[in-house]
Amino acid sequence: MLTAKKDLRGGRPLWDDDRGPRLRTKSRLTFESCEIAVVGGGVSGALIALTLSRAGFDVVVIDRRKPGSGSTAASTAMIQFELDTPLRELSEKIGSMKAVRTYRRSLKAVADLKSFTITNRITCDWRSRNALYLAGNVAGSRGLKLESLARQRVSLPSHFLDADTLQREFGIERTGAILSEGAAELNPSKLTSGALLAAQRYGSRIYSPHEVASAMSHNNGVQLVTKTGGTITCKKVVFATGYETIKSLPKARFDITSSWAVATQQLPPELLWPSRCLIWEASDPYLYVRTTTDGRIVAGGEDSKLRAPDRRDAAIPNKAKAIMAKLNMLLPGRNLRADYAWSGAFAVSPTGMPIIQGVKGLANCMTVLGCGGNGITFSMIAAQVVSNWAKGNRDPDADLFEEAGK
Repeated sequence: MLTAKKDLRGGRPLWDDDRGPRLRTKSRLTFESCEIAVVGGGVSGALIALTLSRAGFDVVVIDRRKPGSGSTAASTAMIQFELDTPLRELSEKIGSMKAVRTYRRSLKAVADLKSFTITNRITCDWRSRNALYLAGNVAGSRGLKLESLARQRVSLPSHFLDADTLQREFGIERTGAILSEGAAELNPSKLTSGALLAAQRYGSRIYSPHEVASAMSHNNGVQLVTKTGGTITCKKVVFATGYETIKSLPKARFDITSSWAVATQQLPPELLWPSRCLIWEASDPYLYVRTTTDGRIVAGGEDSKLRAPDRRDAAIPNKAKAIMAKLNMLLPGRNLRADYAWSGAFAVSPTGMPIIQGVKGLANCMTVLGCGGNGITFSMIAAQVVSNWAKGNRDPDADLFEEAGK
């Protein structure tokens, strides 16, 4: 197969019980032709397909699974402009000008994603939030204060909170935190199904389950052949296959790791925290926390390089217990329990940035791989970069994501 099939998640994700509108797909594929084929029907493929369809391109989406049922369903969908790699550290790795461009583009992508959901009438439980980055064992109050000053110097909406202010405003005991504007939370399954439904209204065809076995490029386009012998002829192809990466993508550019998450019982509003901001911490392993529209707390972390799916999934009970212990320490007195617990695989690059680039050996092809905790924010950026490429233009920030992981 062109991409290796992997076991991407385990357990019971919260979103399995709230997938959004039903999506009808085509099950029979013998021959198709289009301008652009999108391989992958997860959140990245969905945003790319809708962006291209709205721009007037004839689009076909193909997925080896039911769309949105791979890594997308394991996402905790914390939508942030902040990368896993702080601005100061990213500046050391790729240079200050490129680091600032990356952060600014990420901030813009969150706002663009909100507009995208409104314009396309996608109901995905979007809630705009602030984000609270807590001092931890990787960066204490002094490090966070320096990080907030670096952001403020380039007009990013962040400011430092000392321990007293943090306790007074949020009831959290840490030596300090960065409070940032421009974040959000949503339901990733609803976003994906809603975007694909909207793409269908613009004429996109979605084939599932169909597995692409091979791709052959030529001067006038690309031919995809499926495992069952069906063919798609097109001018361009976008591989949005997530962590089932196309084999030509250099493995040194990223690493696949595992993460775990839980969702608590529904809670009354008074047991949640002021403003219901996203919470994450400068620790390793770190904890990240958000709420849902029905009053649950979603928490995740305990990341590990444990890659074997059976071992990853067998670890769910112990990892869920560890997450709940940290959550109850962070938010004491609430008697929290886990109603859902799941695991998932995700990619990490040395910079925490996504990979959006051409495919070596395959002309007229692009590949997209979101890395780190900003997957859905990066999906929005990928849709914009790919749209410019499809129109024969070059996105002004394309160089940032071609170089990601170098």
